[in-house]
Amino acid sequence: MSDADQYTIGQLAKAAGVGVETIRYYQRRDLLPVPEVASGFRTYPASLAERIRFIKRAQELGFSLDEIANLLMLEDGNDRQSIRDVAHERLLQVKAKLADLHRMEDMLTELIHQCASSTEQAQCPIIQALASDKPADAKACQH
Repeated sequence: MSDADQYTIGQLAKAAGVGVETIRYYQRRDLLPVPEVASGFRTYPASLAERIRFIKRAQELGFSLDEIANLLMLEDGNDRQSIRDVAHERLLQVKAKLADLHRMEDMLTELIHQCASSTEQAQCPIIQALASDKPADAKACQH
């Protein structure tokens, strides 16, 4: 590998679109290697920029750093079943979050409707539901 294929940590951070502290954090999490000191400073292979972009994209998709570490161990692509299993588990988590968001949407829609149609003297249904220590009160607003 030539010197042209080597970056300082600052150059690597710029090439990958992250901060230097992000690279150091990923190193502490064992997602990136810590290179040996050569000629008085550390140099990083240019290929690490792609690995960092992979980590950032996976985070954007909601993968935890532990899940990303698992994917990186499987990165040669030969164990596609394991990669699919990790992705499938993430998909199930996303679907569960979506279901929760839909329930929240329904509850807020109903509370807004109740608030709009309640009398001025009555306590606002939104405030009443949020102040209640009974989860059943909030669930009663769902369809």
